[in-house]
Amino acid sequence: MSGDTLANPKAGDYHLAQLNVGIMRGPQDSPEMAEFMGALDAINLLAESSPGFVWRLQDETGNATSISVFDDDTLVNMSVWQDRDSLFKYVYNSGHTHYIGRRKEWFEMPAEAHMVLWWVPAGHEPTPLEAKERLMHLRKHGPTEHAFTFKQHFPVPVLQD
Repeated sequence: MSGDTLANPKAGDYHLAQLNVGIMRGPQDSPEMAEFMGALDAINLLAESSPGFVWRLQDETGNATSISVFDDDTLVNMSVWQDRDSLFKYVYNSGHTHYIGRRKEWFEMPAEAHMVLWWVPAGHEPTPLEAKERLMHLRKHGPTEHAFTFKQHFPVPVLQD
């Protein structure tokens, strides 16, 4: 799904965008990645059915495994949520948590930030390049209003009239 807007946003609303990247321990079709790759459809369905879910980056297969923003060894996950609490509950208080606990089986342990959050106007679908810029900003400057983390987050922007 691509484009600039989502259906029927309310003027002035903001949603929370997130990018999560992981360097795979092997090619997507390798035995090392088989269990993770086999679970993607179920995890994506869980996200889509979670309260507060708005949108996620996907290609024609229904996931984002063919979308390269960094290099061929890096998988990206990007989504938009109504608010921080909705995303937090999905990530840390759902069936998704099982996969976080097993992350190091499939992905190299990151030496720098691998997840970034930022506010977007309701209806905006962030692009992979926009998300990459946010992650690079976080890595260079640490958490700011432009790019932040769950641990060090910033409030929804105030509308200027």
